[in-house]
Amino acid sequence: MPNPKRRHSRSRRDKRRANYKPTAPTLSECPQCHEPKLPHRACPKCGYYHGRTVITPKE
Repeated sequence: MPNPKRRHSRSRRDKRRANYKPTAPTLSECPQCHEPKLPHRACPKCGYYHGRTVITPKE
């Protein structure tokens, strides 16, 4: 298995790492209480998912 003969420079390493950009999570509006929530998950504020109560909300 071939191995590198010389180490990569700092600029080459940093060029590779420059493409990583963290993205903010996509939020959707809860149809029940209109709070932002993650899609396809129960609302943490009211506990509703698909028009029915799934979890008891934290106070």
